Amino acid sequence: MSVSPSRRRLLSGILVILAGLCLSVWLAGRLAERQAWAERSGEARDQLQLYAQSIRTLVERFSSVPALLAMDGDIRALLRDPKDHARRQALNERLERLNRAAGANVLYLMNLQGEALAASNWREEGSFVGHNYAFRPYFQDALRHGGGARYFAVGVTTGVPGYFLSHVVRDDDGSPLGVLAVKLELEELQREWAAQSGVLLVADDFQVVVLSNRPAWRFRALRPLREAERAELVEVRRYAEQALQLLDRRVQRSIDASADWVQVAGPEGRRDYLWQRLELPELGWTLHLLVEPASMADSMRSYRLAGAGAWLALAFLLLFLAQRRKNRRLQAGIRERLEREVSLRTAELRQAQEELVHAARMAALGQMSAALAHEINQPLTALQMQLGSLRLLQAAGRDQEVLDGLQRVDGLLQRMAALTGHLKTFARKSPPGLSERLRPAAVLEQALQLLGPRLRKEGVQLDARLDPEVQVVGDGIRLEQVLLNLLNNALDAMAEAPERRLWLSVARAGEQCLCRIEDSGGGIAEADLPRVFEPFFTTKPVGKGLGLGLAVSYGIVRDLGGSLEVANGTRGAVFTLCLPLAPPAAIPATLPPSNQEVS
Repeated sequence: MSVSPSRRRLLSGILVILAGLCLSVWLAGRLAERQAWAERSGEARDQLQLYAQSIRTLVERFSSVPALLAMDGDIRALLRDPKDHARRQALNERLERLNRAAGANVLYLMNLQGEALAASNWREEGSFVGHNYAFRPYFQDALRHGGGARYFAVGVTTGVPGYFLSHVVRDDDGSPLGVLAVKLELEELQREWAAQSGVLLVADDFQVVVLSNRPAWRFRALRPLREAERAELVEVRRYAEQALQLLDRRVQRSIDASADWVQVAGPEGRRDYLWQRLELPELGWTLHLLVEPASMADSMRSYRLAGAGAWLALAFLLLFLAQRRKNRRLQAGIRERLEREVSLRTAELRQAQEELVHAARMAALGQMSAALAHEINQPLTALQMQLGSLRLLQAAGRDQEVLDGLQRVDGLLQRMAALTGHLKTFARKSPPGLSERLRPAAVLEQALQLLGPRLRKEGVQLDARLDPEVQVVGDGIRLEQVLLNLLNNALDAMAEAPERRLWLSVARAGEQCLCRIEDSGGGIAEADLPRVFEPFFTTKPVGKGLGLGLAVSYGIVRDLGGSLEVANGTRGAVFTLCLPLAPPAAIPATLPPSNQEVS
């Protein structure tokens, strides 16, 4: 059965992807292995440096103690007369105090025959007093070289390994009298190392492990010992009765001059280790740190996964680019249709918003219409009476009084024109994008004129502090709608209040104009404050409001570049309208007329 060309291309692509995947995983594994070796080798070197520093610190802390005590007069006197038991006992007690203060393990004094005359552990069961240590190299080297000596060995009296520091004690004429030694037991240091990772081995100059953070590794030889070396170690009893075992290790790969990849048959069985070395020539020791490769497995696995991921990402990127070119033409057509749909929906939404704003304005206008009709009816009645009086005055020939009456009629007509003018201005829709310089104080006064009948009817007292010089840039009709809505809400809130009082202010605050309206209606419930500007949310009874006024006002203020906030004051709700100040201009602002003061 023949295979179609498209299927052949598909199979070829899959084979290429699989081959590249295998190659990338192998290369990433090799790179991870090399990187892991380098990182672990560096970490091991740093760890060995810390171990070496702790050993040096401990040894150097006591290195000068034997030399200083060797010059002591009481020590010399006892060596001259070792049979003075009172002096010997006094020196025992003194060495005990000195050893306790210095923090060493044992301080002891030996004569020229190697017999310990006094020791700081004279009270203990394993006291050094009376034992002979002439066979020890630290005793022989101190006398031979006439100075100090150092040596590591297992204690023949206590069986505890220790590092010995010794110094010859000389008479006034320079002749040797004996040797003073201090023993440092390193068990405490080993216990501190036990919690560290890896296997730490401290090997002496015979390459025998004398210290380790794993006790089972101690007294193992890292190389075969010659017969002469074994005889010497037995003679000086360096390791006491400890039997030495040869540690079986095979170097698999050399990483650098101080690190190898080694397979070791240790106490825990045959395992692979990263073996790192550090020489301590001043002590004659070598530090070895064995790190298991298990810690490298995670790093190698991560590198392999990263390599596979990178190759797959590259392969899928190429496939994506090819598919993208294929779909680009389709996406262009879809994008054009979406843009047209978005433009259409945006225009519809803007028109709906404008209709909603106008509907809210007309609702407010309906609420004011009854009060304004009563307000206009008063000047009409007065006008009718004035006209009747004018006819009588004209018939009587009293022309001057007729002129005075005509002036009063003109004032009544101007008052009616101002009220109807405000209504017509408030009722019409604002042209889109309208922006003019205006004074918020004048706009607020105009809103108060429209609400004048309701204010007088409900007996509301006004406390107004309006700065007439503050100017902003915006839409006067929309700003008046916002202020009317806030004032109407304040009046509704005070409908049942025993005291009806409004505090109004318009003032400059930095680069902003703050309009503040506070009522004495008792405030808004704290739980309702976050929802005040949500559409269709209202605290008024059913049928008294739709919950759109404040939402529309909030949107208008935001369109004007300002903000509208609400909080509870000491007497009631406080609405704060913030608008940016208008930039300085030589042309005065166009302001709406204000012909009536509201009491």
